[in-house]
Amino acid sequence: MKTKVIRLLDTVALLENISARKLRAGEVGTVVELLDDGVYEVEFCDDEGQTYAQFALRADQIMPLHSRGKSFRMALVEA
Repeated sequence: MKTKVIRLLDTVALLENISARKLRAGEVGTVVELLDDGVYEVEFCDDEGQTYAQFALRADQIMPLHSRGKSFRMALVEA
């Protein structure tokens, strides 16, 4: 399986619980800085946009949620 590239401002999901930060797998954050090869600063915000956690995570701890796929074209069929 091809590894997805994680870029600045990508939306990502946490893949594991991080009890020291009181975060659970599945929480969604945004990559706000590229720190090193395979290391990203990720910000987690509440529904009002207030940051409740921000720290460095390895690529194996997060998963990008959006793909940059090709656009879909639908052909019109006349009856």
